[in-house]
Amino acid sequence: MTFTLSEEQRLLKDAARDFIREQAPVSRLRRMRDEKKNGREPDLWREMSAMGWAGILVPEEYGGAGLGYVGLGLVLEETGRTLAASPLLSTAMIGASALMLAGSDGQKQEWLPKIASGETIVALAIDEGAHHAPGKSMLAAAKRRLTGEKKFVADGHIADLFVVAGQNALFLVRADAERLTRRELKTVDSRGAADLKLADVEAEEIGGGAEVIDQILDRARIGLAAEMLGQAWEAFEITGEYLKTRKQFGQVIGGFQALQHRAAKMFTELELTRSCVYAALDALDRNDNSIPEFASLAKARAADTLHLVSNEMVQLHGGIGMTDEHDAGLYLKRARVAEALYGGVAFHRDRYAALLGF
Repeated sequence: MTFTLSEEQRLLKDAARDFIREQAPVSRLRRMRDEKKNGREPDLWREMSAMGWAGILVPEEYGGAGLGYVGLGLVLEETGRTLAASPLLSTAMIGASALMLAGSDGQKQEWLPKIASGETIVALAIDEGAHHAPGKSMLAAAKRRLTGEKKFVADGHIADLFVVAGQNALFLVRADAERLTRRELKTVDSRGAADLKLADVEAEEIGGGAEVIDQILDRARIGLAAEMLGQAWEAFEITGEYLKTRKQFGQVIGGFQALQHRAAKMFTELELTRSCVYAALDALDRNDNSIPEFASLAKARAADTLHLVSNEMVQLHGGIGMTDEHDAGLYLKRARVAEALYGGVAFHRDRYAALLGF
């Protein structure tokens, strides 16, 4: 299958790159971390929403742009390059997808315009233990009331609305609901998260069952893979520039064949990952029957590649790569969180094999 970006998509990607480099460089994340804001960048989110990014997926009838998953994936890729802290993935990709796939007409009318404008931040509450295990929910649901716990909800500490997954049902829970308790988590990547405790909390069921939960998760995985792709490319380019300028033994270290081989391996893995991620995004826009396979392939490849490149970024920078002053550590920490979120490499390899009948 051949896939190329349209002119509109290329313009969107270029505009996103310019905006992110100017308004959300890595130094902004570093400053946020040092000021202990724990992923809170409301000004940046307002700026992103003003660019129309929060509504990229949302149909025009609900105030969005309706540009599709490839368009949003390209923007997520650019945010990954500078580790920009925002609820773009959780809200514009996951929250919007959940309502578009499973929401009633009334729910769409109520929430999609608020998502498109950036007014409402959404977070997906899926896991109840230390590892990603969808389909094993112990959440109790009775007469629109929920009781149970959800662990490590990405952007859960800043969310206004939660999409909460049960065993075979999805629910909307407002963040200010009575008897809902959220414990803010400080994460190694400085992005923040939350644990939720629901004690007979009022909820609103949305359509679909286990199949729809999987569809939403696959969109989360593909969107995260796009962000990880951008992060890996930027880490590679920063490292490549260092190899071209750092001198040892009277020559630039990029002239040493052993380091050239390591750089070549990273480049090859990055190109393969780009193909997997773009194919997965395109599959979403085409509503392909093989979306689950594309999702697990993209997430596993992105995790493997980002793991490799983030490690090499530290090692090839030598001593400076081990210091907090250098950005390598920030890329490494975000990489480790992203690798585990919505299923790690082992989870998706097993799932991919099972989907193909092995």
